[in-house]
Amino acid sequence: MNDKKTLVLGASPNSDRYSYKATSKLAENGHSVLPIGIKQGKIEGIEIINESLDFEGVDTITLYLSPEKQKQYYDYIIGLKPKRIIFNPGSENAELNILAKKAGIETISACTLVMLSIGSY
Repeated sequence: MNDKKTLVLGASPNSDRYSYKATSKLAENGHSVLPIGIKQGKIEGIEIINESLDFEGVDTITLYLSPEKQKQYYDYIIGLKPKRIIFNPGSENAELNILAKKAGIETISACTLVMLSIGSY
């Protein structure tokens, strides 16, 4: 299995949230997961990180934040230099999409959970 270090931006300790389900599924599929969110807690034993730490080697950032809430993270997201950004349903953002493409980052509008379930992650 190809481990793709994935940062889940907008992670929530609420098991009903898609960010929770995606974090859980990513870990289950052997990926290193870095859940970042504002609420403290754990997702299947993985601690939610409550600050924008500088991680090395991030392959994918998967977004679970509304475009409005993404603005404060633009520099952080681009600065991590991920290979790709996944805009999950509801997180599509033309402004960030342009910034990412200018920085040479691939962008995908898709659902992380669907990608994992069909083997296209």
